[in-house]
Amino acid sequence: MVRDLVGYADRPPQARWPGGARIAVNMVLNYEEGSEYTIGDGDGRTEIGLAEAPGGRVPAGTRDLAFETMYEFGSRVGFWRIHELFRQRGLPLTVFGCAVALERNPRAAEAIAAAGHDICCHGWRWVEHFKLSEDEEREQIARGVASIAALTGERPLGWYCRYGPSENTRRLLVEEGGFLYDADAYNDELPYWVTVAGRGHLVVPYTMDANDGKFCLPAGFATGDDFYAYLKATFDQLYAEGETVPRIMSVGLHPRISGRPARARALARFLDYAAGQDRVWFCRRVDIARHWRSEHPYRG
Repeated sequence: MVRDLVGYADRPPQARWPGGARIAVNMVLNYEEGSEYTIGDGDGRTEIGLAEAPGGRVPAGTRDLAFETMYEFGSRVGFWRIHELFRQRGLPLTVFGCAVALERNPRAAEAIAAAGHDICCHGWRWVEHFKLSEDEEREQIARGVASIAALTGERPLGWYCRYGPSENTRRLLVEEGGFLYDADAYNDELPYWVTVAGRGHLVVPYTMDANDGKFCLPAGFATGDDFYAYLKATFDQLYAEGETVPRIMSVGLHPRISGRPARARALARFLDYAAGQDRVWFCRRVDIARHWRSEHPYRG
């Protein structure tokens, strides 16, 4: 995979967002609860990342029941709190959904589909694809697509790996077919095309900075006010630049993190602030992909 350190540089394309919007705001909910590493699923360990407490307190090879319940909060309570915030405001949401997680909570999958949110496949399970062999990765991509299609009635049109892709991922996505984009990049604020196996493939970059995962980092967000202030500052900067160069603001959420009361309150505050501004396009990630493919088609 050849790196591109230049990108659009000082000549970014005009996004031409619908309605002349100065900013496209895409809120992403990472639905992973139930697909993470667990002893019960034969993984030999419990996932101890992105939760409320530091891991490693339970002996290796032993179930960490406390961490399991921290994840369960996301599927039992946090998802529904965030779902309601968006329902009340009539705002769209993109769900980076792990297929097994959705299989284990069909009521959540049904609610996502009924609300019209788009599901970007986040893997069959929440595992690092760069640790898989090519054959394993090919199989897990196919299983993830088939599972989500069966659950919701629609196949996923986007793809996003846990943390990052393998060197095979994009080629395997093109091979699988049916994907409009992947989100496995953090290098831009506009979509861009790459050539994979002689075909155009669209990348809609994601973010790790405007992301509630930073609540779980030692030097990250401490309070809901921290989160709100960061989101607002990001929005304000992009909104100001959007007078001449409209871009995307991606926001990453997790049910077990932003679904907690204080953080949900900060999230609601940001949604109300951003929705109160003129020329703001709240959109799903698939909407961005379709718009870009129409306005800026692949040219080789």
